[in-house]
Parts: sequence; C-alpha cells; structure tokens
Amino acid sequence: METSGDALTAQRTKAGHMIKITKFGGSSVADAGQFKKVKRIIEADEGRRFVVVSAAGKRNSDDNKITDLLYLVDAHRTYHVDCTPLLEDIKQRFVGIASELGLKYPMAEKFDEFAANIKGYTTEYIVSRGEYFTAQLMSEYLGLPFADAADYVRFHHDGTLDMQRTCDRIHDLVVREGSFVLPGFYGATAEGDVRLFSRGGGDITGAIVARALNADLYENWTDVSGFLTADPRIVKRPRSIRRITFDEMHELSYMGASVLHEEAIFPVREANIPIAILNTNHPEERGTIIQERVESSEDDPVITGIAGKKDFLTVHVSKTKMSDSVGLLARALGIFERYGVSVEHVPTGVDSFGVVVNSADVKDKIYSIVADIQRELKPDEVKVIDQLALISVVGRNMSNRPGTSGRLFYELGKKDINIRLITQSSQEINIIFGVNNSDFEDTIRAVYDAFLDEEA
Repeated sequence: METSGDALTAQRTKAGHMIKITKFGGSSVADAGQFKKVKRIIEADEGRRFVVVSAAGKRNSDDNKITDLLYLVDAHRTYHVDCTPLLEDIKQRFVGIASELGLKYPMAEKFDEFAANIKGYTTEYIVSRGEYFTAQLMSEYLGLPFADAADYVRFHHDGTLDMQRTCDRIHDLVVREGSFVLPGFYGATAEGDVRLFSRGGGDITGAIVARALNADLYENWTDVSGFLTADPRIVKRPRSIRRITFDEMHELSYMGASVLHEEAIFPVREANIPIAILNTNHPEERGTIIQERVESSEDDPVITGIAGKKDFLTVHVSKTKMSDSVGLLARALGIFERYGVSVEHVPTGVDSFGVVVNSADVKDKIYSIVADIQRELKPDEVKVIDQLALISVVGRNMSNRPGTSGRLFYELGKKDINIRLITQSSQEINIIFGVNNSDFEDTIRAVYDAFLDEEA
C-alpha cells in the first residue's frame, strides 16, 4: 500500500524535486480573465499541483467580494428581509465565469439548490460557499481533483484547528488523488459542522497544506508584487522587498504593512517552509521571499521596511525615587489589564515611565484609568499625551551597521520633526518612535528618502 511519503516522493520526482503549494487570493479569481491567468501560472511549473483558492473577489474598485455578499445574505435572512436579489447577483457571478470558460459544472442548478435551502443553513456554511463554488469551477478548469475543505481541514468543537487530524487527512488525499484544488477559509468538525477561520483565512489554509505536505515553498498569489518597503499611499512607487525574515515581516505586519494573514505565518514557520508573495497579474516579477533566516551581505539595505499607525496615546507617570518602589510598574500595568486594555509599549526612565496604548482602546476608560493610577500609585504627576503616531523602522542589518540610529534621528531633525518617544525591540531588528499625528506622513517619507530611496 502506498503511503503519503511515497506519494510525496513521487510528486517531488515529477516536479524536479520540488513541491509548491499555490494559494490564490480573491482578486486572483475574480472573473474568467483571472482564472486564465491562474491556469497559465499552474501550467508553467509542474511543482504546482496543490492549489488553494479564496472566494471570487472584486473585479474593480466599485465591485463587491462574494464573501461580503454572502455575509449580507445571512444578515438579510436573520432579519427576515428578502435576500433573493442578492443571491441572484452572486449566482450570476459564478454562472458568468463558468459560461465564459466553457465549464460543464452545473453552476446554476447547484446554486439554486443552495439558495432554496438558505433558511436552514448556519452563517458559517453560507459564507463558506464562496470558496466552495470558486474551487469547484477552478478544479474543472485546471483539470485537477476537487477536495472539499470540510472533509480535510478539521476543527475542534471549541473552534480551534486540529492540526494533526488535518495533516493526516491531507496525507490521505495525496495518496488517493496526487493533486487537488482545495477551497480556503473553512473546514469542519468531526460531525461535519462547517467552521470558518478569521477573514483572510484562505492564507491560513494554504499554510496548513504546506505544512501537512512538508512543501518546499508556499506561494501566495495576490494583486501586489510582494511586500513594499513603505505604504504606496504615502511614498510614491516604493520599491519591493526582495527578501525578508519572518521576524521582520511580523514587525511590519503588526504596524499595518500586511499582504498576508498573520496567522498564516506560524504553520510554515514551524516547519521552516519559505513563503513567496507573488503577483497573479505580473507573474514575471520576483515578489518577496519570507524565510526564517536570510544570509546578510554588505550589499543588503540597512532598512528592510517602514510601517506605522496613527492615533495612540501615552499615559506618562512620574514619581520621585520610583526605582526604589518595587512592583510599581507591575501595579500600573495591572490597572490597564483590569480595564481590558492592551499595552503597546512601555518606555521607562529612572523616575518615570509611559504606557502607550491605542486611543480607541481607552476611548471611554482613560479618565477612570488615570484616577486609579493616582489613587493606587500616588505619583507626583500623570500626563496623557494623545494624537501620537507610532512608526516602526525594521531591518535585520541595523544592529551591525554603526550609526544607523544617529543618522535616522538626524534626518528627522533636519525636517523639524519632533520625536515624542523611542523604543527598540530586544532582537534589535527595529526602532519604534512616536511623533505627532500631523507629522506621520512626512516622517515616513523622510526615512524612506534617507535610506531606501538612496540605496535604490
């Protein structure tokens, strides 16, 4: 009897000793034209035999994602509003793709069957049909077997992923079929109840398949050519990042620079599988490779990327001889925990510290928090500094390039940008500093011009 290991060995031999998991996002499968691009990408490399797809996304800026429409259908159903027109719109999207590509899958009949029973389905089942029908059409178009994620991606009853059972089932699928198209975003419990990942969860499905098959590469195809060094809404035509570590990507993603679902990192990182972020519309472009370690060279840029967010505030606490007061900081953080507020950073001094939080998280709580700090810690002063933007400058090479911090702050000084706080990660791969909200865009442009634009 053939084992999953035998099947994967055969796949690697066929593919020139390489297995690639290819995941295509919603923009990559939005219409028949995008389906054709996907097919060219798959046929260009024999290693691309395992395909994961999202639901059809926007065809243009004024369009709607199928997933959003299905959530709207569920809302209509819940509040007893007629959802027939919405269902018809979704059906025509799928029927149009099938018709233009000449597919035989009975799309209209299958969707009508789904729509007729809409009142009896759970929210998660309804929403999952976007991926399900998209994968059915893609399966026929590529000539690869369809595999329903409900049969292979297993969830525990508490909504968490059962990784071991999922891996076992995907191994069995490889033995039986050798290749497949799998819808992303959902799976099911052992009883068959459909469960969803969080939005963007198709990325997670692709990562799970990559880990299950111990793939050589996880390709994530989207509508951008990898990670950019800065937000293109702020910096004109920022260059793309060729190579980035998981740690660097995590730092940039946390500050908003993300083209990949954050939870998709962990399954492949644990297995040391690199991720490639690639552009379906421009497959010739190199994109970005994300991996655990990147061998540094003198030619590498000092800074990998810049990202940031607005609307933070700092609660600044001062108290004489604070360094002699054991547990004072812990008690202060306990107050924030009591109010359910996540703390971003804690810059400290000898007789002072600041607690940086997202302004939205303390919108209705800040006066109560300050009152508790004053009552329990009896500080000399408590100040709230708002309208603060945090910017993270990330680079694995900063720690061994003397003068980087000095040059960074010198460039900002030349632009008359006032720095309100500074902190650095223990890994020394990033410097985070706060500026006024009003200086946010100018700060990012100044750092880009000083480091990345010059190196380009």
